[in-house]
Amino acid sequence: MARRGRSGMASEAAATLAALLTEYKERSGLSYEQLGRKVHSSRSTVHRYCTGRNVPATFAPIEAIATVCGASREDLAKLYRVWERADLGETPVPEPLVIPDTDAVEPHRRRPLTHIALVVVLAAVLLAGGAVATPPDRQAQVTAPAVQAAMWTNAPRTLDPEFVGVTTNSNTGLMPTFRVGSVRLWNTRTRWQNLEPARGQYDWKTLERLVTGARGAGFPVALTFGGTPSWASPNSPKSVYTDDSRTGPPDDLADWERFVRAVVEQYRGRIDAYELWDMANHQDFFSGSMAGLVEMTRRASQVIKSADSAATVVCPSMGELWDPAAFEGFRRFAKLGGYDHCDAAAMKLAPRNDSDPPETMLPLAQEIEKVLQEAGAGIRLWSTGSAYDVNRQRPVDEDRGAQHAVRFFLSGLYAQYRRMYFYNWGSAKIPIVLQPAGGPHTKAARHVERLHTWLSGSRIHSCGQGRAAGLPDHLWQCRFDQGGKDFLIWWTIDRSERIPAARGATSAEDLDGRSTLVEPGADVTVTGSPILLKLG
Repeated sequence: MARRGRSGMASEAAATLAALLTEYKERSGLSYEQLGRKVHSSRSTVHRYCTGRNVPATFAPIEAIATVCGASREDLAKLYRVWERADLGETPVPEPLVIPDTDAVEPHRRRPLTHIALVVVLAAVLLAGGAVATPPDRQAQVTAPAVQAAMWTNAPRTLDPEFVGVTTNSNTGLMPTFRVGSVRLWNTRTRWQNLEPARGQYDWKTLERLVTGARGAGFPVALTFGGTPSWASPNSPKSVYTDDSRTGPPDDLADWERFVRAVVEQYRGRIDAYELWDMANHQDFFSGSMAGLVEMTRRASQVIKSADSAATVVCPSMGELWDPAAFEGFRRFAKLGGYDHCDAAAMKLAPRNDSDPPETMLPLAQEIEKVLQEAGAGIRLWSTGSAYDVNRQRPVDEDRGAQHAVRFFLSGLYAQYRRMYFYNWGSAKIPIVLQPAGGPHTKAARHVERLHTWLSGSRIHSCGQGRAAGLPDHLWQCRFDQGGKDFLIWWTIDRSERIPAARGATSAEDLDGRSTLVEPGADVTVTGSPILLKLG
């Protein structure tokens, strides 16, 4: 973008931005070096931002520093407005792009403008959406954020029965007591380090308990790999987990192949899918090169297909894709042909915060699709997780949590993903709780179960929103058929609207199971809690 001299409003805003960052830093008690380590940057870079010597080209570094210092959502919104003005000023020394990739030698290049635009636009969308839960009786007064997504119409496609999935974070062997389509195992003490604590010595107790529980409940199982054992990569950094697992690839890839083969042979026909790494474009989870990750993917895929040809191979998941550096790691994996070796691609397609409308992830889905098209990777897409900091986010109130949990899956349908895993089941320390392990399920869980029932055995035809799709303003719609009968699912983004019912609508059903007849020409109330319209 064109830049003017650091004077006037831009200069004042830059000074204000630096003063705010310094205030948050001093309040946190962290040193520049400590901050740098926590946001995966250098001490000098953080110092330049806090003293006003530099204004970063994207908001992401400012957000990361402020968040580590304990800034609130209101603080972040204020920072964004100040950064937006300061960004008009001259940045004296452009910051190089740091990609979590140890692949060799390629000159640092300026971040693609599409990535800069992505972060800026999405940040603006999220700020417009707000993060404060609104009581149901005030819903009609909420101004919905301006989220746009292209409409689409395809030949009818049968939805995978596993589409409505959850990631289980409990290693008890207990499973959801409400119906979903599938479960994914992660944060269950089933990392590589846990399953093979010493070379060639396997401990299946926890995984056996989980797989037995899932199969007994009728849930197909996806197992996620990650956490290199310390014996296999002793000199690589420790992971964020307390089991001494490492982030680097194994020193000898033969160890990796042998481990994958042992798991698949042990669970042939009982584990349905293997996700080859979690958050593989983030240094805290995988610190090797993207080229090395592609080779690990290729080898693991060959092993899995030879040991269990019916199993689905899912490429390593890519997360934190709102961040340009993480996005670039994903782009590099795609460019190097990583997706040539898998049946599905795993993305952490989710809002930046669970309190944000799920539809705000759709612009990111479009950017992901562009990268895959550029790489010639025609592949099914799965969403297998949430934001890295989900456990530190604030709780979402019951009604909004239930709405957002359901619309997470509907937004995934809109983005044409084949499987969506809600994060998570089993924990009570997340913003939207479905069911603590062994505890009662919540309204969000009941509504997810109802959506699963609505979608079971159906085919999807199209999705669209607003005037561009020939619909009323603010209305979101997906069209399905089931057993020869058509139906629609309607919703808005956190607002209430009276909308004329679709032509041919005979009844409307809400997520609590209440059904009402619809008279020809009558209006129906549409809110952030989706409804199903049956067509005669």
